[in-house]
Amino acid sequence: MLMAGIAAFGMLYSTQPLLPQIGNAFEVSATAAALTVSAGTGGLAVTVVVATWIGERVGRARVMRVGLVVAVVAQLISTAMPTFELLIVARGILGLALAGLVGVAMGHVGAEVHPAGLGQAMGLYVAGNSIGGVFGRLVTSGVSEFASWRVADAALGLCAGVAAIAFVLLLPPSDQVTHRQLPPPLRPDRRAWLRPEVWALALVPFLLMGGFVALYNYLTYRLVAPPFSLSPAVVGLVFLAYLAGSVTSALAGRAADRLGRLSAITVCLALMALGIVATLPDTLWLVVAGLVVLTAGFFGAHAVASGWMPLIGRGLGPLASGVYVSAYYAGSSILGAAVGIAWMQGGWPATATTVLVLTALAGGCVAVVAARRIDP
Repeated sequence: MLMAGIAAFGMLYSTQPLLPQIGNAFEVSATAAALTVSAGTGGLAVTVVVATWIGERVGRARVMRVGLVVAVVAQLISTAMPTFELLIVARGILGLALAGLVGVAMGHVGAEVHPAGLGQAMGLYVAGNSIGGVFGRLVTSGVSEFASWRVADAALGLCAGVAAIAFVLLLPPSDQVTHRQLPPPLRPDRRAWLRPEVWALALVPFLLMGGFVALYNYLTYRLVAPPFSLSPAVVGLVFLAYLAGSVTSALAGRAADRLGRLSAITVCLALMALGIVATLPDTLWLVVAGLVVLTAGFFGAHAVASGWMPLIGRGLGPLASGVYVSAYYAGSSILGAAVGIAWMQGGWPATATTVLVLTALAGGCVAVVAARRIDP
């Protein structure tokens, strides 16, 4: 699963450090260039629930293997697209394929780990995802210092191919019982869809992921411009802040098991807000410190919320995780690009303020879940 995370999340966000170069190459705006990220996450969002359904019927391991291999092929093809429109199409296909991995993986962990340790296990899974994310960004930003964005993205595709081969060969067999074999009481309960706490919790990843991706999208533009004027390779080092997520996601999952999910996620949201505010001054060390705090809070909140969803969505079975992942990437796709309006109209202060508002709205959704008094 670690190999899968390195490959999947490396490819999904590989263009994020390359947005200024892609924008210049195709002569498109910052908001349009951000669609190279949103197309992938959007494709993933719209098919993740279907992928979860298919995984339960034909086998999660098989769906994950096929999805990752197809995604690697799409990644490599995307680097040769002659027009911006075709690049977006290729990135969308990559997202569709990754739904077969990312959507099924969370349900796979949730289905095979005892509830008593689910928070910690999901935290470790999220930690692996953050390592993959930072690896991909470092590869593309580093290579782009000496070559075109196409060469940089292709280099990441080759690295992802190696990780995909390792995943296909090393993934152990599952004790999965397919949906066809489940007795009626374990099949999804349609009434569970009507519970407001399910939708309130699903909005949490939508809001948080949307703001988080948007912040990193437009931070690239901020750092390559005055007063920072950093090179692409140096800007790529900023993504090392993701490593903070590797630590806090595991810690937050453990804290949720021991102290309660409401307390753990509240602390994480407060850290996010503090980190966003710290990025406002034009002082590089403050910006970097703020990103570390923001990233730590985000991945911690994600770990807690993703471990909470199978319990809040009980009655939905593995589809509960599918709903969560779909909302997570829908936020990345829709809000990740839409916040570009704030960037274009008001620069970084407007962007940071918008993400603060999204974080506050996520806190309100958490309050709704807590008010229902279901597994707080």
